[in-house]
Amino acid sequence: MRKARSVYDAVQARLERIFSDFDYVYVSFSGGKDSGVLLNLCIDYIRQHRLKRKLGVFHMDYEVQYQETIRYVDRALADNPDLLEVYRVCIPFKVSTCTSMHQRFWRPWEDDLRHLWVREMPQNCYRKEDFDFYTEDMWDYDYQNKFAEWIYRQKGVERVCCLIGIRTQESYHRWQAIHGARNYHSYKHLKWTHRISKGIYNAYPIFDWQTTDIWTANGKHGWDYNHLYDLYYQAGVPLERQRVASPFISQALPSLKLYRAIDPDTWGKMVSRVNGVNFTGIYGGTTAMGWQSITLPEGMTWAEYMKFLLCTLPEETRQNYLNKLSTSMEFWRKKGGCLAEETIAKLRRMDIPITVAESTNYKTDKKPVRMEYQDDVNIPEFKELPTFKRMCICILKNDHACKYMGFAMNKTENDRRKRVMNKYKALMDSYGKL
Repeated sequence: MRKARSVYDAVQARLERIFSDFDYVYVSFSGGKDSGVLLNLCIDYIRQHRLKRKLGVFHMDYEVQYQETIRYVDRALADNPDLLEVYRVCIPFKVSTCTSMHQRFWRPWEDDLRHLWVREMPQNCYRKEDFDFYTEDMWDYDYQNKFAEWIYRQKGVERVCCLIGIRTQESYHRWQAIHGARNYHSYKHLKWTHRISKGIYNAYPIFDWQTTDIWTANGKHGWDYNHLYDLYYQAGVPLERQRVASPFISQALPSLKLYRAIDPDTWGKMVSRVNGVNFTGIYGGTTAMGWQSITLPEGMTWAEYMKFLLCTLPEETRQNYLNKLSTSMEFWRKKGGCLAEETIAKLRRMDIPITVAESTNYKTDKKPVRMEYQDDVNIPEFKELPTFKRMCICILKNDHACKYMGFAMNKTENDRRKRVMNKYKALMDSYGKL
């Protein structure tokens, strides 16, 4: 009987392929447990195989973080100076925030707000002046892609690979990054790689690791790690919820209050740094911000409650939600969303007017269903349906992008189109060479 290969052996084989085939490799390092283990794996691999090459380390410093995370990042970037090329960037790009109804984004290291910075900018970091592609309209995710192109030009090599420490166990979104249909353009059919543009690839060598694998590797090899996780453990945070992320994004809001207990000095500075932090620290994860089971005020419909909530918002914020709502209503009225047969049957039993088509351009067995917005639909598939209750939840969550409604940012749609065009351009080029 053939013995199953361990995840450690699997990642060694993947690193061998990466360091053999790519001229320059860098690790996207956040200071979290996954990127930390990936960085240590790469360092050990290079040293054990005596490779005569440098390893890049790309760290986007968001200014606001736990002090333990900052200390860990400082240690990791200072160690192995003979081996590492460090790119610690302190850029005032736009970063999404869900703490405020007034702000859709904030900017770390913003020049005009230097007196409010949570800490001083670290020495020897890269600033906006170091990158000719930086603009004030740039979001953090735009910057990551532009950085990859920049490093590709700087190195003047044929192939560059960015290693990213994501694991499919963490979320469905991360599972899709590896196994989803969009990941059609991999490097030599390796599903754990993804082509970004000509000569530039992302790779996810530890995609199949479990959380327990991460901590087993740290313990077995004696690697340094972010001791914030020790504080999380002492604070009673479950293992699967112990993450290092921007404190102001939607997923981090329920745990934002931990800053008060774990890092009170940073918390005191955060309150004045980004609008709505104190309120979110108190009410994040509660019905006051759209979490758990929100209730409808007596005597109101969800449509009426939505209008009331919109009236409490600044004009720019209100208009953003109205634009999203208008787009969604038109989509469900003219194109329709894809629903399973079981869901369609439930809607019919509830006498909700729907029109079901037989086919769709999407790769799915579900059928497109056209319908008008409902006030509420009390079925388990609630999140798949167009209701005013869902819009209320978006507003309460300060979900400016309306991700809870299934919206993706326009940038995503543009990137998808770009990838499709690149795919067929590559196919045409290959046919031309036959």
